[in-house]
Amino acid sequence: MQQPQGFVHPQFPNHVCKLHKAIYSLHQAPCAWYNELRIFLLAAGFSASCCDTSLFIRTSSFITLYLLVYVDDIIITGSSDSLIQQFIASLSHRFSLKDLGPLYFFLGVEASRTSSGIYLSQRKYIRDLLVKTTMDEAKAISTPMSSTETLLLHDGYLACDATEYRQVLGSLQYLSLTRPNVSFVVNKLSQYMH
Repeated sequence: MQQPQGFVHPQFPNHVCKLHKAIYSLHQAPCAWYNELRIFLLAAGFSASCCDTSLFIRTSSFITLYLLVYVDDIIITGSSDSLIQQFIASLSHRFSLKDLGPLYFFLGVEASRTSSGIYLSQRKYIRDLLVKTTMDEAKAISTPMSSTETLLLHDGYLACDATEYRQVLGSLQYLSLTRPNVSFVVNKLSQYMH
């Protein structure tokens, strides 16, 4: 480790700061945390998915574990509950973590267990979006947009809140982009889960 170029201290050119833990406000902190986690997972027998850098898979004699990382949230599933609990224990020895138990809601997707596997739904995400936009009691119509509201300028002012419009539009885009992926994940997981 060395001091960054252009910021070398003239009296102490070989000194660097040693951090005892990552500082969240630093841009490097998430990358450093992910690299530490990745090294730990690879040493524990996981392999990184070539399709998704946040997915790690461990397979050994009829047992498969899946580990999905999103920022600082981790989902672990697999075909052996005892192996999952053992791995969570070893993970908690290396990293500070809080086990939230079975998965119920993650990134706008609800997960519920059924006799045939896991059922994923975005019903709550959609319902919350409708409530947020006060559209939860709206009736369906054939026109996809209000004929009276417009984003165009009237007398130099926007007719509606552009920030809110962008947030709702972003939420709808997220919903449309994740729906096919949710179906794909359910199909893939149902192949491996008993």
